[in-house]
Amino acid sequence: MKLRITYRIVVLVLVFCSETTIRAQSTTTQDLIEYVNPFIGTSNFGTTNPGPIAVRGMANVSPFNVAGAKNLPLEKDSRWLSTPYVHENKFLTGFSHANLSGVGCPELGVILAMPTTGKLETDHLKYGSAYGDEVSKAGYYSNRLEKYDIKVETTASTRVGISKYNFPKGKANILLNLGLGLTNEQGARLRIVSPTEVEGMRTVGSFCYYKPEEAYPLYFVARFSEPATTYGIWKKSHKTEGVETQWMQSHEGSYNGKTLLKEGFMQEVVGDSIGAYMRYNFDAPTNVELRVGISYVSVANARENLEKEVGNKPFKEILAETRKEWNENLSRIEVEGGTEEDKIKFYTALYHTLIHPSTLNDFNGEYPKMGTRETLKTDGTRYTVFSLWDTYRNLHQLMSLVYPEQQSNMINSMLRIYKESGWLPKWELNATETTTMVGDPAGIIIADTYLKGIQDFDVALAYEAMVKSADQLKDNPLRPGLEDYLKYGYLTTTTTNSGSVSTTQEYNISDYAIAQLAKALGKKEDYQRFSKRSKSYRKLLDKNLNLLRPRNEDGSWVTPYDPTDGANFIKNVGFIEGNAWQYTFMAPHDIPGLIKLMGGKKKFSQQLAKVFNSGQFDMANEPDIMYPYLFNYVSGEEYKTQVKVKELLEKYYKNKPEGLPGNDDTGTMSAWAVFSMMGIYPINPANPVYAITTPSFDKITIHLNQKYYKENKIEISKVGKGKISELQSGLKTLTEFFVSHENLVNNKSLKIKLSH
Repeated sequence: MKLRITYRIVVLVLVFCSETTIRAQSTTTQDLIEYVNPFIGTSNFGTTNPGPIAVRGMANVSPFNVAGAKNLPLEKDSRWLSTPYVHENKFLTGFSHANLSGVGCPELGVILAMPTTGKLETDHLKYGSAYGDEVSKAGYYSNRLEKYDIKVETTASTRVGISKYNFPKGKANILLNLGLGLTNEQGARLRIVSPTEVEGMRTVGSFCYYKPEEAYPLYFVARFSEPATTYGIWKKSHKTEGVETQWMQSHEGSYNGKTLLKEGFMQEVVGDSIGAYMRYNFDAPTNVELRVGISYVSVANARENLEKEVGNKPFKEILAETRKEWNENLSRIEVEGGTEEDKIKFYTALYHTLIHPSTLNDFNGEYPKMGTRETLKTDGTRYTVFSLWDTYRNLHQLMSLVYPEQQSNMINSMLRIYKESGWLPKWELNATETTTMVGDPAGIIIADTYLKGIQDFDVALAYEAMVKSADQLKDNPLRPGLEDYLKYGYLTTTTTNSGSVSTTQEYNISDYAIAQLAKALGKKEDYQRFSKRSKSYRKLLDKNLNLLRPRNEDGSWVTPYDPTDGANFIKNVGFIEGNAWQYTFMAPHDIPGLIKLMGGKKKFSQQLAKVFNSGQFDMANEPDIMYPYLFNYVSGEEYKTQVKVKELLEKYYKNKPEGLPGNDDTGTMSAWAVFSMMGIYPINPANPVYAITTPSFDKITIHLNQKYYKENKIEISKVGKGKISELQSGLKTLTEFFVSHENLVNNKSLKIKLSH
């Protein structure tokens, strides 16, 4: 079914001045949010969750079903698990209000609320419940807790999670559990303010079990629509022995190693396993709303977020506003033709790209400074969750094209991080630098953004930051091993015991990005210097294997050597999370050079085909996700790109919980699908050019923000069947299977003609 489009009369010049300004050029007769299935990615370790979140929201109300033996084997304390929700699990222990989507390490998943009935129980393994009747849509989630016959409905604004509990007649409880969570950190505090309000803090941090010294607080204010009949706190003590146990007595006896309940207690409580409860006795079925405002700055800000952002708005109104925001953002791209399943895959993927990076600053603009966590203030949006090793490859290019006002704020957020910490981010999370993964990716994104014409940021400061990370030899958190890199042109097995080759490649790509920005800024010497540095990976190509191979400090090859070693997260001296087959072609900035190095296009193509034919290609692994597009560099073999991309979209992307190839990596895998289904892909970061393949739809309309682009839209269309026979950008016929960003946004159309 085609989407019918009606066009409004618009002024010739539209000015988009803020991030909240949304497309006004057209409207659809069907809400695109109906094509979003948030269950996609909740299985197969996609690590998404089906809970409601606003566009780039801070709050996310996710069902929490990864605790307890009933959820084995996908249980958080029994294996490495980085999501609050797994679709296969059926034992729920609450709804967490701060979560991450599509990440590979456990963090957040805290401030859990749980409605129950009957006797008060504070042990989550006892009060947990099976559930059914799940419904998940953009901005909305509901289920029914079978143990209690309670229907739960949830939605969210940017900084507030809202839940509606439909209680049956009789005794009821709402629990706030601060002991349970996905984070590796412990410690919390809370205070019951009144029969309708609880405030507190939960410690989080240690992402990837790393940097526990940088744990930080997440503040909250929870407000209930109905005053509790009785209320109180619980605190479970650690089991102790000896004389100390004599002091651990209450009127009910010893509470050593047990849970102590304090009814009516309104003083602050501090501990690891603590919580608050609100108790009711309903004469008839009753709805109670719980609203939880969160902040990374203070309890006062959490309260202000709650009051200023949602106030007394009804649940339905908040839900409608959130869904409207989602619809407006999704409508930046409209598609026609294709199957209903394709539309669901496409818009769900686009939805996933609009979750992270997410908002860090509060309603009043305040946010915590990097490292010291002093309170600072921003006029725009201070973004966080910069998983840049993943997202530099495609997600930020999608933002630059479709959401440039968001991308501009992301670049400015990166520059704020530089000014606060002295370094650009690598994997920043809530004003902490996790330094997870390798490479120096922020500069790649900055250069690519600037070269696409999004230049409303301090480019001189950005360039300074990029060169600093590329040149500073001592105490450089972004480029460890830089001295060897500059001395040899690569990292050796002495420099690092893991990832010497792949880290060299990452530094090369970053140096290429600096060179491109230097060229644009007229810095000729830097352009030449960094261009030369960017090709040093060539020294690691073993021409006998036509594969990359690690070298020792004396220049000798690592021996013995198996190029297949390193796949499936097995530690490898040469490569991070991959092997030689999955990294050799990761030279997007120098493919013509790699072709020549391998002995020409024929040998290049044959070796590339072996990656797929030997089962070495990993769709869930970032370094090789652009491999299918490399056939476009070989004249006459471009059809292989078209065949392979279609095959991968059908094999790995489905309208099912397991419908992602694996960890979504904060939207990177989803961005691959969005671009691929539109028929274009940003193959070379920091070089604004798209490789072309066959779109999944007959027509794709991308509505452009005219603050950054002179045209108001791009239309990508395909005609015919078979493989691509002709390409037209505007009135110009393309001679290669690539189109520049400049041509794409200025020529209004990309016509893709197919024939058998």
